[in-house]
Amino acid sequence: MAQPAELIARIEAPRAAGSRDDAGKSLAQLMEKHGISALSVAVVDDYRLHWARAWGVADESTGAPADTDTLFQAASISKPVSAMAVLRAVQDGLFDLDDDINSILRSWRLEDDAELLAETPVTPRMLLSMTAGTTVSGFPGYKPDAELPTVAEVLGPKDEETPANTDPVVVGWQPGTRYQYSGGGSTILQLALSDAMAKPFEEILQETVLDPLGMTRSCFCQPLPPALHGNAARAGGWVTKPGEDDAEPRAPWHVYPELYAAGLWTTPSDLAKFLIEVQFSLEGRSNRILKTGFTRKMVTPGGVGHYALGFTTGADTPHRPAPPGEADRFFGHTGGNWGFRGNFVGSLEGGNGYVILATGSVANPVIFVELPARIRAAYGWK
Repeated sequence: MAQPAELIARIEAPRAAGSRDDAGKSLAQLMEKHGISALSVAVVDDYRLHWARAWGVADESTGAPADTDTLFQAASISKPVSAMAVLRAVQDGLFDLDDDINSILRSWRLEDDAELLAETPVTPRMLLSMTAGTTVSGFPGYKPDAELPTVAEVLGPKDEETPANTDPVVVGWQPGTRYQYSGGGSTILQLALSDAMAKPFEEILQETVLDPLGMTRSCFCQPLPPALHGNAARAGGWVTKPGEDDAEPRAPWHVYPELYAAGLWTTPSDLAKFLIEVQFSLEGRSNRILKTGFTRKMVTPGGVGHYALGFTTGADTPHRPAPPGEADRFFGHTGGNWGFRGNFVGSLEGGNGYVILATGSVANPVIFVELPARIRAAYGWK
């Protein structure tokens, strides 16, 4: 195996293979073309962090460089980290995967408009696998100086006094009949876990997942404490729409009270620790949080779609169909908050994977296509 410096040099250089125009550009040119001000990568090889590297600037206004300790919003990559805590609660006997979620909730109740729940109650298993029939795909976040809603206010019902900027979360179709991505459903799990354990969600995740895995550069902290602002990446790229009035100063990031769905601040190196724990646990080599059977649930589809109880399964990028026979070789998750993008991929066997976090709203061609292709080529992964 080549040394990290040699592998990084290969990834930074233009790639001869491939018909896309991006293949012929250096990594620096790709960042400029796709509006990426900061990019941070960690690669796992043979169940260990092989290298981590950052490029660009964390704060364009000051020119402060990004480094491997720079914090990024993980966006929806928060979901599998949160799911591990939910499964730990199930493992500990606080509730079961097939319990009625309304029997777990204490401070809010899930409703529907057509008596759907009378026939099929929503369960944690359905919410984890995105098959619960719940509405609201994602969340736009709030400006740092905005009034933040409580989690119950996010879930609804909505009235004029509520600062929530999304629709109420309800059951829109028969639970268990189809896959539909729902950040709203994840937010129900956030409240249910907090209700079941009588603790703030961020404390539960710190104690249950982040601290045991040594993820010292990670927190479910929204808003981000001022002490951490100095090494946090600012939202980058084209975060305003063409023609939108951007005369006022652009916010450095948005705030997400929907912690389960989008609230994790972290680094690729920290997420690599999480990735490695999942891989070790699947093989029974480490069970610091979950027993192997429960970790297996995180990578095994639990409903009618490809979404497992925490991760998506399939190819090593969401934009490349899995070749025949390879549909279950990888697990992962993508993320997209206002001004941030992320890609998390791990192999089910062999202990390989990568985590890519970037600033920029149009970074997808780099973090989901070109950069993964370069990592695979450098390591000789299929």
